[in-house]
Amino acid sequence: MRQPLRQEVVDGIKAYILRNKLRPGDPLPSEPALCEALGASRSSVREAIRILTALDIVEVRHGHGTYVGRLSLSALVESLTFRGLLSPDDDFQVMTDLVEVRELFERSMAARLVASLDGKRIDRLAELVEEMRRAGGGEGKGFVEADREFHTLLVAPLGNDLIGQLSAAFWDVYVIVAPHLDVFTHEHEAATIANHQRIVAALRDRDAGDFAAALTDHYAPVRRRVAEARAQRAEALDGRRRDL
Repeated sequence: MRQPLRQEVVDGIKAYILRNKLRPGDPLPSEPALCEALGASRSSVREAIRILTALDIVEVRHGHGTYVGRLSLSALVESLTFRGLLSPDDDFQVMTDLVEVRELFERSMAARLVASLDGKRIDRLAELVEEMRRAGGGEGKGFVEADREFHTLLVAPLGNDLIGQLSAAFWDVYVIVAPHLDVFTHEHEAATIANHQRIVAALRDRDAGDFAAALTDHYAPVRRRVAEARAQRAEALDGRRRDL
């Protein structure tokens, strides 16, 4: 069955980007030129550009033209975030899935991370742990911001853009959804700081085993708190149903 004209134009623009080996930030042809190249109307091209803009495949700079976008995972972030906020049942599952994926990324590459992180980066990780400690006491930069930068820096030396983008995307969803679930406590912050300190110590010792163990201990309290919050919500819902 013939696909809709809109999708044909979308695919045509993507094919043009690939065929011409364009990179993020490179300009695309003007709207009239795209219409001629794709044999499509101006309205069809405009609709396709809107779709591709939402996916971050193209970027419209008003007054300048249309360019290849950052090709980020922003659409994935939006989708997972909306799923997590939309349903009382889905949000805890989203959190559980995200924690598993983040841990899988970091633990599976323990040996590579321990070998690739140089002294300067390890020093920066230690500074971020101190930022988290100060933020927990109401000082310094935000706790979440320091925690996010810690994990972003942790995988950066791998030089794998996809892993970096996925890690950042899952983290973005995590920090948006988590506050709605009431899973952060003072006890959680203290345990998080202590486990981040263990991660830094393992990196300094170049001990992949201790590093992997520290990551497991880091994510265990998060898993436990999400499970507790999920059980509390289920119990509260059951209580309200019995009262009806």
